[in-house]
Amino acid sequence: MSSNPTRTVVVTGASSGIGKATAAAFAAQGHKVIGTSRNPDSVPAADRVPGVDYRALDLTDPASIERFTTELGAVDVLINNAGESQAGPLAELPGDAVERLFRLNVFGPVALTQAVLPGMRERGYGRVVMVGSMIGSFPIPYRSSYAATKAALRAFATAARFEESPFGVWLTTVEPGQIDTGLSERRTKYLADASPHTADFTKLMAALDSKMGKGIAPEQVAKTIVAAVDSPRPRPLYAIGSNAPLMFAIRRLLPRTVMEKLIASSHGLKR
Repeated sequence: MSSNPTRTVVVTGASSGIGKATAAAFAAQGHKVIGTSRNPDSVPAADRVPGVDYRALDLTDPASIERFTTELGAVDVLINNAGESQAGPLAELPGDAVERLFRLNVFGPVALTQAVLPGMRERGYGRVVMVGSMIGSFPIPYRSSYAATKAALRAFATAARFEESPFGVWLTTVEPGQIDTGLSERRTKYLADASPHTADFTKLMAALDSKMGKGIAPEQVAKTIVAAVDSPRPRPLYAIGSNAPLMFAIRRLLPRTVMEKLIASSHGLKR
């Protein structure tokens, strides 16, 4: 997009991690970047990216989404990055917590996408990137709710790209694997006292935290996002990190039961 006219880019969850790196990448190209945060005033000066217009947005609040979109104006590129992580045995996940996760990770981004698509279609250009996770393609134990939200995002993007591409509007999904974003520190965990899942859950969380500490930098994900936006015909899916090409190749070749055992063993579990 660096050789194209200046575009207006919206990046949700731009105060840290992948969102911050992505906002910085587009700002460096000279584009108008609007970065969202639940509370922009709380973002330390040292964490702010020069040239980024920080605005308040709470994706769990329909009124906040309406206020934000009403004041937006024309948007050329939307990066749906904001989200939270959640972990716990399915049987022990509180219903209200799962509902909130879906509001934040799925319903909010979908509402935001619905708000900008008509304008993109009218102008004959638009890019929407859903920042998913490889867990959406390769679900692992005790991450059912998080995996489901990321799988849902990908499904929305994959289906809608066929609807909007005739008008010059392309939707795509970027699925990072293990990324060193510090998301594990914000991962909400649910485990009942004396849960029969305690041993496996503890082992899996330790494995995930160890892998995340060795993950690739958010800037590498941002580079992939920019490449997807720059493409005249973005692919449906871009996967990066965690040996992504190998994982998808193995899934095509191996029976599902064998794949499940490989995923479990890679996280310290036996099945």
